[in-house]
Amino acid sequence: MRPDQNAEQKQTATRPADRSTDATSAGRHRRPEPPRRAGRALLGSTPVRAALATGLTCCLGVAAFAGTRHADTDPVPVRDALADRAAVAAEAERRASRSLDRAPAAPPTLSPTPTAKSGPGASRKPKPVRPSRPRPVAGLDQLQMDNAKTIVDVGRGLKLPRRGLVVALSTAMQESDLRNLASNVLPESYEYPHQGSGSDHDSVGLFQQRPSSGWGSVRDLMRPAYAARVFYEALLKVPGWQEMSVTAAAQSVQVSAFPDAYARHEERAAAVVAALV
Repeated sequence: MRPDQNAEQKQTATRPADRSTDATSAGRHRRPEPPRRAGRALLGSTPVRAALATGLTCCLGVAAFAGTRHADTDPVPVRDALADRAAVAAEAERRASRSLDRAPAAPPTLSPTPTAKSGPGASRKPKPVRPSRPRPVAGLDQLQMDNAKTIVDVGRGLKLPRRGLVVALSTAMQESDLRNLASNVLPESYEYPHQGSGSDHDSVGLFQQRPSSGWGSVRDLMRPAYAARVFYEALLKVPGWQEMSVTAAAQSVQVSAFPDAYARHEERAAAVVAALV
């Protein structure tokens, strides 16, 4: 036998006996299975799986123990503060979400602010309102009515009754026609506010009182309030003046050369007092 024939026989003898020679089975071809990896085979083994499960359980237990220990060691105020912050944040988020659905509120209506005045008089206080001047009555003009009010105000300040006010007004009506008069005899009298002039000796003012007789200085007697006050003071010194007639009471103070002239002014004087008191 030839060497090559011997080799052919060996090959024929080493063929697997279980391979089918059927035509049908010969036409089918199986796909080769991929080789399994060593790592997957290792994880698939039962001992390895048991070891991994045991290690995972230990790790979870350590983590749980650490978390529990950390929660137990945290101080209570810190946890309360964190809870409060969370509540505040939740409330702010809730309000913000609600405010998106609301219409914007209208701005409040403000009253106009008065503008400050500028200039030299900006810081000055407003002047007080002066009382209105009394309306003239009984045929008097405004100047006479103003003087009459001065006489009445002084008498009321001295607590005199109406009878004394009527006596004083009747006297001033007769002496000066209720005008503050200067005197041609006393040039000084013109240096002060006056409302006319007279020439009866050195008599000045509403009551024509004489400085030379001790009634006061020219300056004082030219002031209506002062002249009225010294008249009332002299009247109060007359015993029983309230029971006297207007003429007698006035004459007791003035010592006039025409004592009966005061009586004619009594009615007008009473009308003026009624208008002012």
